[in-house]
Amino acid sequence: MITAQGLTKYYGAKLAIEDVSFHIEKGEIVGLLGPNGAGKTTVLRILTCFMPPTHGKALIHGLDTRTQSLEARKKIGFLPENVPLYHELPVMRFLRFAGMAKGLKGGKLSSGIESVIELCGLAEHGHRLIKHLSKGLRQRVGLAQALLADPPILILDEPTTGLDPAQIIEMRQLIKKFGSERTVLLSTHILPEVSQICNRVIVMNRGRIIAQDSQEGLKARFSGGGGRTTLLVDGEFDRVKDILSAIQGVKEVRQGQRPGEVIVESAGEPSLRPYFAKALVEAGLPLLEMRSVEMSLEDVFVHLVTEEGLEREGGKEGERHAGSA
Repeated sequence: MITAQGLTKYYGAKLAIEDVSFHIEKGEIVGLLGPNGAGKTTVLRILTCFMPPTHGKALIHGLDTRTQSLEARKKIGFLPENVPLYHELPVMRFLRFAGMAKGLKGGKLSSGIESVIELCGLAEHGHRLIKHLSKGLRQRVGLAQALLADPPILILDEPTTGLDPAQIIEMRQLIKKFGSERTVLLSTHILPEVSQICNRVIVMNRGRIIAQDSQEGLKARFSGGGGRTTLLVDGEFDRVKDILSAIQGVKEVRQGQRPGEVIVESAGEPSLRPYFAKALVEAGLPLLEMRSVEMSLEDVFVHLVTEEGLEREGGKEGERHAGSA
């Protein structure tokens, strides 16, 4: 349904994205995740036919966004980060205008408006001026216009920005509901958004894709076959750290937030928990609690972005040394 093939975009001499490639199947909800400035919005602008790539190709429902732009746009419902609404219009009149702009007329226009009004929970607000709506309701109006003409693909850019916690939950529920019938690409830098909504994740940083997989796949990939263990030990941290760090397979030992809490990062299989317990008991340090902690999407994201940044800095440093040699 959505295919990016080697997308590269320059703004003048500035490289915004480089060699971005991915494919999203029908019925998938995929999160495009990355820090601010990662290149997510540039990718969305290309996919929604707002601008062409400098190099590469984007296909929407098999249609080339460069050469078949008008046809491709008919397959997309787009909700940009800053929702383009006419604030002086009532909700119903705005949706009628948006539907006509999408080529709907007569019975199809009326039934389309009724359908999206119901889907987005706007039945009680159809005659209210948009400027009098809350931020959450305005987001719903934006989503309703994206759904007009029943597009098979939804592309959403930061759909919960500026919403309060209750409105965020409502918006997530709406996206999940629509995702059962459509292909959804959700761009965000908010990790809970992705973890609660998306089947698969594409992670970008500094204009490139640095990982793409299911959430479970990413967690398994970056746990390195090991894991994280939280222990509660009655003893001085420095002594506990020395004991646990001496165990083969332990990568890092650090203090937790609670008194006596110790977090151990380990690599490889099997679990090292029996060795932790044995070493502490033999040292006469009471072990009060021990539990394994699954790697979170946040852990994976931080690992990816930090590691990729260090690799780039290392590469630049190498280039500087080579240039001065």
